[in-house]
Formats: sequence, structure tokens, C-alpha cells
Amino acid sequence: MRIGELARRSGVSERSLRYYEQQGLLRAERTPGGHREYGDWAVDRVVRIQALYAAGLNSKKIAQLLPCMRDVDGGPNEYATRRLVSELMAERDRIDRLIAELALSRGVLNEVIDAAGSPLDTEDG
Repeated sequence: MRIGELARRSGVSERSLRYYEQQGLLRAERTPGGHREYGDWAVDRVVRIQALYAAGLNSKKIAQLLPCMRDVDGGPNEYATRRLVSELMAERDRIDRLIAELALSRGVLNEVIDAAGSPLDTEDG
């Protein structure tokens, strides 16, 4: 599939796909006319890249991690190293801390909302 089709199927802009390729996160074959061609596997790869970015990983870490994941099911493969696992555990710990902080913030917001009452019960809400 060409880059436009991959963008449509993955929900990611063509610009982002070019960036992923530039960062070594995605690879494309080239047609004789110079157009990018991707296999069906690329949709899963792009979705996985997006999820890893959303988890707070940078492109360098994602580039290290992707060879350790299978595209079809996202499971690990034989390329994971002890060092990478250690770095990923640190990333997981960081994400866990962020989740705890967000849960605390949500709790504070819930308390304020509860204390203020329903907005429909007041004239200025």
C-alpha cells in the first residue's frame, strides 16, 4: 500500500509516517518511480508506535523496542536484551508514578465537584 493508504488505515498523517521512517521506526520499499510501498504489517506497526509515544517513550527508545516486538500480536521476540528490559522497567515505573499522580488529581477534582454540588442545582452553573 502507498503512504496515503497507510495514513488512512492507521489514522496517522503522511507527515508523521515520513517522520517515523526518518527515525528508523518504519520502513518502506520504493517503487521504480520512487513511491513508498508498505506491507499490511505496517498498519499494526504504526498503531504500536502511536501507543508507545502515548506511553511517553521517545523515538530513540521506541526504535530500540520495536525490534523486540512482533508486529502481528505485539508480543516479545528473541531480540530483547537485559539492558533494554531494565530500561523498560524504569519507563514502566515512571508511567506508574504518573498514573498515581493523575489518580490523586482526579480524586481532588472529585472532592471539589462533590463539595460544590451539582451544577444544575445552582443559578451560576
